[in-house]
Amino acid sequence: MGFLSTVIGWFGFGIGIAMGLVIGYYLFIYFQPSDVKDPVIRPLVEQDSQTLERLLSDIPIWVKNPDHDRLDWLNKFIETMWPYLDKAICKTAKNIAEPIIAEQIPKYKIKSIEFKTLTLGSLPPTFQGMKVYITEDKELIMEPSIKWAGNPNITVEAKVFGFRATVQVVDLQVFASPRITLKPLVPSFPCFAKILVSLMEEPHADFGLKVLGADTMSIPGLYGFVQELIKEQVSKMYLWPKALEVPIMDPTKASKRPVGILNVKVVRALKLKKKDLLGASDPYVKLKLTDDKFQSKKTNVRHKSLNPEWNEDFKFTIRDPESQALQVSVYDWEKVGRHDMMGLNVIRLEELAPDEPKVMTLDLLKNLDANDVPDGKSHGQIVLELIYKPFKDDEMPDESKGPNAVEKAPEGTPAGGGLLVAIVHEAQDLEGKHHTNPHVRLLFRGEERKTKPVKKNRDPRWEEEFQFMLEEPPINDRIHVEVISTSLRLGLLYPKEALGYVDINLADVIRNRRINGTYNLIDSKNGRIQIELQWRTS
Repeated sequence: MGFLSTVIGWFGFGIGIAMGLVIGYYLFIYFQPSDVKDPVIRPLVEQDSQTLERLLSDIPIWVKNPDHDRLDWLNKFIETMWPYLDKAICKTAKNIAEPIIAEQIPKYKIKSIEFKTLTLGSLPPTFQGMKVYITEDKELIMEPSIKWAGNPNITVEAKVFGFRATVQVVDLQVFASPRITLKPLVPSFPCFAKILVSLMEEPHADFGLKVLGADTMSIPGLYGFVQELIKEQVSKMYLWPKALEVPIMDPTKASKRPVGILNVKVVRALKLKKKDLLGASDPYVKLKLTDDKFQSKKTNVRHKSLNPEWNEDFKFTIRDPESQALQVSVYDWEKVGRHDMMGLNVIRLEELAPDEPKVMTLDLLKNLDANDVPDGKSHGQIVLELIYKPFKDDEMPDESKGPNAVEKAPEGTPAGGGLLVAIVHEAQDLEGKHHTNPHVRLLFRGEERKTKPVKKNRDPRWEEEFQFMLEEPPINDRIHVEVISTSLRLGLLYPKEALGYVDINLADVIRNRRINGTYNLIDSKNGRIQIELQWRTS
C-alpha cells in the first residue's frame, strides 16, 4: 500500500508540473501580442509629477544644476585611456595592498592571501558633471558626480589550515559625490602637495560577491545588511568634514618654506687683480643664493684696495639646504659703465654642519664652467665666516593651523619688529594701449622689488614672494603696488606703459597678521590684482 501511494504521488507531481508549464506558456507567451508598438513620446511639460520625479534621477547633474560643468571631454578621454588606466590602477593597487596583507595575515593564522585575477573591466566610470570652487587661498576644490556601473573581476584566494577559499567581486556599481581638494598649491610639479578626498553624501555601492563559486548576495537579508554596513563604515571615515589625506610630496620642499637661516660674514679679500689704470681696484662682494628669486646682497665698495676688509654680516633664509648653494662674486666697481667681475666661487650648503661656525678661504675662479680650461692665473682669495642655523621643530610653520596661519619670522628678526611678506599672485583684465607685457613693481620705504614680466598676457600669474625686514611694525605705512608693461622688442616708441596702481594700507596687515585680497587698479578700466600680505614676528 505504501509503494502504491508513492507511485501515485510521483505521478501526480509530474502531471502538476506539466500542467503548470502549459498554462504558463499560454498565459505569458502565446496570448501576448506579437506586434511591438512604439512608446508614446510626450514632452516633459505634459508629464505628471510622479513621472517627472522618476525621470529626475536619470538627468545629468549639469542639467539640473547650472553651477556644474559638463564633462563630456573628460569621459571621452577616460574611455580612450581606460585599457591603460585599468592596468596601471590595478598594478598600483596590488603593489600597495600586498605589503599590507603580508603584514596583517600572521595575526589571523592565515597562510597566504593573493590576487588570482585583478581587473576593473572594460566599462570606465563616467563623470556626470563637476563643480569647481574658487577661493582666495592656495587650493583648488572640485566636486565631481561619479557613476560607475562596471564589470570588474577581482578574485582573491586565501589558504587557511590547508584549505583554499576564493572570493570574487563582480558587477560593481558605485555612485558617489566626492569633494577633492588639492592643497597647498605650490610652484613645483605636480603643483600641489597633497590631495584631500571627502564624501558629500553617503555613497551607493552595489556588487556581487561570490564565495567558493556561490553568490552570497542572494542570501535573504544579507544584501541589505552589507549595503548598510558599507555606508556606515565609509561615511564614518570619509563623510565631510572628515577626509582621506593622500600626501604627494613633502610640503616643506614643495612650498619652499624656510627651514633655517644662513649667517654670512664677509671678512676680507686677498691678492685681488689690478683692474684700474692706476694699479688698484675698487672691489665689492655680491652674495646670491641659488634657487632664490629675491635680490642679491652686496657689501660696500672699498676704493683703491687689492686686500680689502669688509667685516659685514648678511642673513639668508634657507629653503632647501640639500640643493641650494651660496654664490660669492667679487666685482670691481666702475663709476661709468659695467662693473668688471674679478672672480667668483660657490659654497654648497650641504657642506655646512648645522649650528657649527666655519671659516672658509676660497680661491676666486674665472668662471664656474667645468669644461673651461683654467688660465693658470691667480684671481685672489676671499675669506668668509658662515654658520647655518636650522629651525627647531617648534619654530617650523605648522600646516595644521589652517590656510590662514602665518609663519614665524626667521631668527635674527629685530625685537619689536618683524618680516613683511608680500606675495604677488595674479592680475585680471589688464589693458595696455600699445602692449601688455606686465610685471609688478613694489615700493616700500624706498626699497623696490619687481616680478618677472609675463609676455602678452592680460591675466598674468606671477606667484612671487618678496620680503622686507623691519625694525618696527609699519602701522602707518602703505605699500605701493604698480603694474607696468615694458616693450620686449627693440622698439623705442613705447618702451614702458603704466597699467594701473594701488596703495595698500598696512594697518590691517599688522592687526590681522595676514590679508589676501583682490584690489581694483587705479587708472585702469577693469584691471584687478591679487596681493597677499603677511606680518611675521618671532
